Order: sequence, then structure tokens, then C-alpha cells
Amino acid sequence: MDKERVLFLCTGNSARSQMAEAFLGKYGGGKFEAYSAGLEPRGLNPLTVKVMEEAGYDLSGYRSKGVGEYLGKVLIQTLITLCDDAEERCPTVWPGVRTRLHWSFEDPAAFEGPPEKKLAKFREIRDQIERQIQAWLAERP
Repeated sequence: MDKERVLFLCTGNSARSQMAEAFLGKYGGGKFEAYSAGLEPRGLNPLTVKVMEEAGYDLSGYRSKGVGEYLGKVLIQTLITLCDDAEERCPTVWPGVRTRLHWSFEDPAAFEGPPEKKLAKFREIRDQIERQIQAWLAERP
């Protein structure tokens, strides 16, 4: 059986979509190929790497990617936008997409504050995304 290809899309592909890709890889039971991209790739945020490492994930092989790496090149069945900006600006026609979902998460990289508060925000968003992935998988057949 072919794996379902899921693309997580946000603006920068620096935090939220990278986290979602990693979590689906862990919890998807081998039934999915998880991808992530950004409308304006900004590079992997070092705090993303740090908080995912705390949770047992090695993102050393990950990199920030643009939608052009997938649009018309990889047959994506499920497209999940993770921020309102990506939802508004995402191409409306995406060949092969059968399911399109929108999960709005705050951008931890946009959070202003001292380093310890910024790190706490990344952890908070990481945990929210992990719970959302688990809930989504639990409601699927």
C-alpha cells in the first residue's frame, strides 16, 4: 500500500512545519510520508532544533524548503497549513490534494521577550503541534 503524502506548510518553514513533519514521522506508524515547506523559506530556527532535541528528535538532516520543491513535483494527498498567512497565500490549485486542513499555530519565532521566555514559547508551540498530530491521527480510520 502506498503511503499517504502529507505536506505541512507555513510561512518560513523554520519552526512549526518542521515540528509537524517530525511528529508525523514518529506517530504516523509508517503510513505517511511527511514533508514540510514554507512560502518564504527562512532557514531552520536554532530554537526549533533545540526544543525538538529536548523531545528526542534530531533535526540535523532537516532544512528549510520552499513550496516549489513540491508543487507539481510530488503528488501530495493532504495539505495542512499551520499559520493564517500560509492559509491565505497558499496556491488554491494543488494537483493531487484530496484533503486540505488548516491548523493555526502562533509563530514562536515572532515572539518578543528574553531568551528564556522565547525558548518557553517554542516549547509551548512544539507541544501544541504534537497534541494536534496525535489527535488528527486518532480520528482517522
